[in-house]
Amino acid sequence: MFDTKALEWTRRPESFTISDDKIEIVTKPHTDLWQRTYYHFRNDNAPVLQMATGERYFSFTVKTEFESKHRFDQCGVALYLDSENWLKASIEYENERFQHLGSVVTNHGYSDWATTEIDAGIKSMWYRLSRREDDFCIECSQDGVRFSQMRVCHMWEAAGEVRFGVYACSPEDSSFRAVFTHMDLGPCQWRAHDGQQPDE
Repeated sequence: MFDTKALEWTRRPESFTISDDKIEIVTKPHTDLWQRTYYHFRNDNAPVLQMATGERYFSFTVKTEFESKHRFDQCGVALYLDSENWLKASIEYENERFQHLGSVVTNHGYSDWATTEIDAGIKSMWYRLSRREDDFCIECSQDGVRFSQMRVCHMWEAAGEVRFGVYACSPEDSSFRAVFTHMDLGPCQWRAHDGQQPDE
């Protein structure tokens, strides 16, 4: 069983509940995670709830359910090392027609953003974050059984102990409830690459 008692806050939200099998966060307006790229501004005030591990191969799975209804409302999985080195994956609300299912990877203070549009009616998503040393894979699923790869990335500052968990935020003037359940931590489900051999 996943031990929620091992989780610690990076920026504790005003409203939340934590039990053995559920985490609820009510977001505060004007909270976000973003660094520099394109927009040039820097936001680093979203609450993140994480545990630490030195395990170099693992997979963390979580189901998210959310009542988001305002632009940029988001919740999902995160690996937050410090303000300039982190990754997150979430559904980010856009309007009544569509949302952005995507991820952000931030290395050395610069963020990227990779997204695809999905229907605005989707209000639940599973995520699986897997580690193989200092490389990571993020996957998503609508049923918790069939997972699809969102991205593979390298984290330059993730050679040793890392912290990972969940986050929720509302970058604009809004607030919503995010619910996290079905949390599981186990052996790495991201298989080793069996294609082209490395260069000599």
